[in-house]
Order: sequence, then structure tokens, then C-alpha cells
Amino acid sequence: MTGMSVDGRQRLLGCRRIVVKIGSALLVEGLTGALHLDWLDALAADLKKLASGGADLLVVSSGAIALGRRRLKLAAGELKLEEAQAAAAVGQIELAKAWAESLQRQGLTAAQILLTLGDTEQRRRYLNARATLATLLKIGAVPVINENDTVATSEIRYGDNDRLAARVAAMIGADCLVLLSDVDGLYTAPPADNPDAQFIDHVASIDSRIEAMAGAAGSDLSRGGMKTKIEAGKIAVAAGAAMVIASGHGKHPLEAIDKGGRATWFAPQSTPANARKAWIAGHLEPRGTVQIDSGAVSALYSGKSLLPAGISAVTGDFSRGDAVVIMDHQGSEIGRGLSAYDAAEAAAITGCKSSRIETILGYPGRSEMIHRDDMVLRDR
Repeated sequence: MTGMSVDGRQRLLGCRRIVVKIGSALLVEGLTGALHLDWLDALAADLKKLASGGADLLVVSSGAIALGRRRLKLAAGELKLEEAQAAAAVGQIELAKAWAESLQRQGLTAAQILLTLGDTEQRRRYLNARATLATLLKIGAVPVINENDTVATSEIRYGDNDRLAARVAAMIGADCLVLLSDVDGLYTAPPADNPDAQFIDHVASIDSRIEAMAGAAGSDLSRGGMKTKIEAGKIAVAAGAAMVIASGHGKHPLEAIDKGGRATWFAPQSTPANARKAWIAGHLEPRGTVQIDSGAVSALYSGKSLLPAGISAVTGDFSRGDAVVIMDHQGSEIGRGLSAYDAAEAAAITGCKSSRIETILGYPGRSEMIHRDDMVLRDR
């Protein structure tokens, strides 16, 4: 991606992978509950420009509950949990349709993804969700993601799509997270309450001083506010993504950011690859070991994934997604990684060609025991 300039800004054009979060207030008219279709078409044109520049794109879109409550003619005011879930079930259809049609007019294919908290917190479900997103990006689709409000409860829900977008950015290794909402960035104090509040265009690191600047929710349609945006920023920058907060009011908001429009940029604290490798190497307790032959050792150090054929022995009691130690044929640790199989399954396919996995296990599993993106190796 492009580097940051001295004032902390950068261009979206040139980024490798971008997550864009859209707030409800931008998509849905507050009084009528109607979709802002012209605005959505303009945003889709922005996304097309970024895609043409080589970026992978993911969208986290609010708006399902707001659309559904209009369709169901629910009374104004705060909804009960079951009413919000019913509204989401109805509104999600309309929201997905609008995104699909708008992106299609730009020659882009939309894919609908609904996530709950467990999909990014439980490693097995995390790996499944990440694999689906990665496959969609590989074949050129644009995942349009929302919290699965129809089944999430008040105890487990994200509570806002800012943090969901940050979790997605971390999951997929994005290098930029864009939060579009009804605020144009971070101020030293909530500007609605303090006319002397000063705008901040660059945040080098999120500390207690920055956290203290957060205010409350900006609109009736929004569950979040600056506080949740700062919390999202902590997740994103730790995962190696830059984050930008900007107003989405007005057409072509992404183009406006790219041209140097008013926005607050948060600097990443690492790169996505380095952040993930640090997480695997130092923050996960290994649950087992896989010993590999000399040919597999050479393959790994040349950038390849670990295939079952290169494994000579498996020990431990681990589940899919758990960290395991990778040992060479002499018993020395050469790295760590996340296993794509449970221990029993890994033992069953040890030494076998990937083409035989379905025959042995009874289902077509992944061809790699440990994907290269889920692995960190020691220096030779």
C-alpha cells in the first residue's frame, strides 16, 4: 500500500485490501426509512475505482433494522430485542438486494455474509469465516457483511458495526479500515457540546488521552458513536491496518477521502502479516506437535504451505484452529501454526497426498494441514 505522509494521511488508491463500514444514517432516511439509492450508487462507483486499482474490497453495512422497521410499520422509539431481530430479518433482504443491484451496475458481484460474535472469537468458526471471505475475494466478489441481528442476543452481539468492521479487518488482514458515518473525524471534545473543540487529522497511537475524547452516539439510527470508533481503532491498528474516520454525507465519500478531504487517520502499529505472525508465535498456547520430513522443511522455507504428505508424526490433543509446534525430522522446533484439522484427523492423513483426504476422512477437507498464512517460522 502507499505510505503515510508526514501529516499521517495516505491514499486509498494503492491499498491492497480495504474494509469500508457504512453507518445506518448514511443509507437510510431517518424520517421515511427509505434507502438513499443515489448515494449508494455513487459509493459503488468509488468502490469500482478502488477495485480497478487492484484493491480487495469488503463492505460492512448497517441499515437492516432501519429498513425492516419501516416495512413492518413498527412504532418509532427503541425496539425490543425480538422486534429488532424481526426487523433485521425483513430489512436484510432489502439491504442485500440494494447492494447487489448497485454493485452490479458497476460490474461488481456482491456476496452476503452475516456474522455473530462467535464467528470472530471461536477459532474454528473464525477459520471458516476467514476462508469463505478469502475465497470470495480471490474470485473477485465484494463481501457485504452485517451482524446477524436475527439471532444475536443482547448478551453476545457486537452492539455496533464499527467493532464488527475492525474484527473483519483483523480477520482478513486488511491494511485499511474506513469508517463512514455522520461525523467527519475525531475532535478534542464532542463538537456538538463544545464549540471550541479542535479537529484532529492524525492519531499516531491510541492512548488514554485519545480515548477520553470520545462522545456518545451521533444519531438515533446509530448504535455506536466515537467511543466505539476508538475501540474499533484499537483492534484495527493492532492488527496492522490503518483506520480512517470520515463523514459519508455527500456523494463519492471514498473519492473525497482519497483527494485529501477532511478525515482522521489512525496509524497502524504493525503490518497485517507481522501482527498475525506475532499473535501465532507468542499469544497462543500450542496444543500439539507435527513433525515433518526434510523435504517439507525446504518447502516451508520457500514459502509453501504444509501438506499432509510432508508430515511424519502428530502428537497432542488439539482441535481445528489450535496452534501446534512444527518440528523438523530431528525433533527441533522450526515454527508454529494453526492446524486445519483435529488431532485425530491429522493423524489419519499423516503422510498421505492431499488428493486422498476425502477418501480417508469421508469429506473433502482442506489440502493443507497448515496454510502458509497461518504459520510463523524461525529464522534458519
